Amino acid sequence: MFPRVLPAQLLFCYFFVNGMPRTASLYQFGPFQLDVAEHRLLRQGVEVPLQLKAFETLCVLVENAGSLLRKEDLLQQVWPDTVVEENNLNKNISLLRKALGEPATGQSYIETVPRVGYRFAASVTEIALNAKGPKPEGRPAESPARQEIRFCSTRDGVRIAWATVGSGYPLVKAANWLNHLDYEWESPVWKHWIAELTKHHRFVRYDERGNGLSDWEVKEMSSEAWAQDLETVVEAAGIDRFALMGISQGGAPAITYAVEHPERVSHLILVGAYSRGFEHRDNPEALKARQAFETLVRLDWGTKNPAFSFNFADLYVPQNATPEHQEWFNALRRVSASPENAARIMEACDKINVRALLPSVSVPTIVFHSDGDRAVPPDEGRILAAEIPNARFVPLSSANHLLLANEPAWGIFVEELGAFLGWQGHRRSH
Repeated sequence: MFPRVLPAQLLFCYFFVNGMPRTASLYQFGPFQLDVAEHRLLRQGVEVPLQLKAFETLCVLVENAGSLLRKEDLLQQVWPDTVVEENNLNKNISLLRKALGEPATGQSYIETVPRVGYRFAASVTEIALNAKGPKPEGRPAESPARQEIRFCSTRDGVRIAWATVGSGYPLVKAANWLNHLDYEWESPVWKHWIAELTKHHRFVRYDERGNGLSDWEVKEMSSEAWAQDLETVVEAAGIDRFALMGISQGGAPAITYAVEHPERVSHLILVGAYSRGFEHRDNPEALKARQAFETLVRLDWGTKNPAFSFNFADLYVPQNATPEHQEWFNALRRVSASPENAARIMEACDKINVRALLPSVSVPTIVFHSDGDRAVPPDEGRILAAEIPNARFVPLSSANHLLLANEPAWGIFVEELGAFLGWQGHRRSH
């Protein structure tokens, strides 16, 4: 397994590197001041007592304000040379919440992301310190625009987590396998997508049923159910007319919605998508290989089997991927779905067949597909473009199913998408 690389954490008053003192910091948030140099937490000038490990946990959280920190990373940072149980971290978080007065202060400082980790949610200002004391040069800590995560319920009683961020003309992304609204927020695979799209749009996305922050215990898993999930989220978001994006598996519910509600969809964007699953592609050998992979998912999904981990990530991002990308995909398996749900979703994907709907798509459509895509064969993208009336096809020179920020195809995608959606001043990003 590839190691996760985090920024160096500042936990003590001074470090010496090559004989020179390293800068320490003073952090301000709400009525609190975290003085790393003096190892003190102050509230309006009055010291708040904290145990050593609770203080160090707070330092790591505050220094990374706005970012999700996984439990295993926090354990490694606070107990670098000791193997401890997760309960020790949970105890520290509980102590910190009491010390910060949640919810008495009216503000939640530490957010819990179920089954994943924690995020320091308050706005933080950092004031630099050196060996001679503080300097009057405060600066706000950089953090991305915050997404709002909410929940809605489908007709069959499934609770769906959805998120909105940014402003402007609405763009809705249909869920694709796999999602986790919170975990993907800072991910090397999705962060550049979110950043680019929120420059121009109110961006709405959601976790499909059985996955991410949505309900995991669900009876129905099917293309029809996914179309229902999309419709439910659109209604919950209160959107009348919008652009609709379907990536990979998300293409089928996006196509279904565009056919059923053409008056509400202004643009349809399909990326690495398909209209027919493995069971409908007339390729018995590919179907056998897929079914074998689904068996491995049930057996190795929650494990750290290095062979399975590499093959899983390599299927989606074989080109330009770094160890960070590989590790993110490996961790996504553990937080996004159970082995059984992951396999159920795959099996439902195999049964997708909305090809008969393609001639009925009446909204402006653009189809993107990587020419070396191994997760979804390029021919599936060509079928979409050929059978949707007046659809435009944009082949991308890439082997990646999900485009990464460090490849030329990403810049082409942004330029073509901007032209299609009418972004003002759009330009190619490399």
